[in-house]
Amino acid sequence: MPGSIALIIWYLGTAFELGFVVCSIVRRSFVRYFFLNLYFLLALSASLARRFFLYSYGQTSDQYRYAYFYTDALLTLALYVALVSLYAFVFGELRFSRYIRWAALLLLLGTALFSYGVLMQSTERLSTSFALELSQNLYFVGLVLTYILWGAVLKLRETRTRLVQFILALGVYFSAYAASFALANLANRWSILQLLAPSMGCLLPLAWTITLWRHAEDARLQVGRLVPVPR
Repeated sequence: MPGSIALIIWYLGTAFELGFVVCSIVRRSFVRYFFLNLYFLLALSASLARRFFLYSYGQTSDQYRYAYFYTDALLTLALYVALVSLYAFVFGELRFSRYIRWAALLLLLGTALFSYGVLMQSTERLSTSFALELSQNLYFVGLVLTYILWGAVLKLRETRTRLVQFILALGVYFSAYAASFALANLANRWSILQLLAPSMGCLLPLAWTITLWRHAEDARLQVGRLVPVPR
């Protein structure tokens, strides 16, 4: 990976993540979107930890590999929880929050067991492989759940601007990451593909920060902008 470009992307991603947290505090929305802020706080901590292990032990060291894959699994879990919190916002008025939490927990456990079962069939049962498998599977689950949530937004005619744009940005983010996993086998041939995942990591906090800053909590979208009107 080109070092200078990767470093610029890292600085931008860190700045955008911090920007969302600061914007949440300024807009007095930190508690309301606590799990979104928690995800970015963990992302900031993970980013600093990876840099420490990278500069201390080198990119090919076992210490850096463990730090990278385990922080990646932790961040994926945190983003999964953030997605579930968006479900709670959409279905909160229908009093489905309790069922959503239990369903999310069961789905998370099922994904973890499936990931472990896949690795049990392998001759090399590395703990880092489990973290990678879990992250990839949770990204796929998150992608499906985000599109299901978007279907619910259309069905329920949800019009809260912040919530709608948070979900849209998350859908684009999950889709881009799924594409980056699918193209991972080409990374050795085209180094530009190695920049795809970290670049996508910059877009989510940027999109969410813009949404949080531009729109008030009570801002609403026109229903016609979400649901096509038959002619």
